Amino acid sequence: MNINGASRISGAILAVAIASGATCANAQTRWGTPADTAAHIVAVSTSPPGSRADTDVIRDVRRALRRVPEMDDSDIHIRARLGVVTLTGTVPESWQISRAGNAARRVLGVKSVRNRLTLRKGETAAFEQRLAASIG
Repeated sequence: MNINGASRISGAILAVAIASGATCANAQTRWGTPADTAAHIVAVSTSPPGSRADTDVIRDVRRALRRVPEMDDSDIHIRARLGVVTLTGTVPESWQISRAGNAARRVLGVKSVRNRLTLRKGETAAFEQRLAASIG
């Protein structure tokens, strides 16, 4: 082999070594771990296996409340933590308290419901008057 052929082979080996070194350097983060591992760590869920995200549960409970005929959910506040849903706020009619709790219980991912809804002030007197009129 002549010097020209040997320098071509050496040049090709050097080019391959530089290219593979650049590929490894691009695949690492500042601390020397591969970039895709760092992204995977960020994407790991902190929820227990098989559970849904709290925001998804809240959204679906709100949708379930809006599907209840004649339900006024404008002053119902929903919180969720690991499948435990808490309903707070007020409703204009007493039947809406139990109906809201039942609607929330049917949502996927809800393990229990703390129903802390109350009847709106002023609505109680009107309710009592309607009740008295229907009895009397």
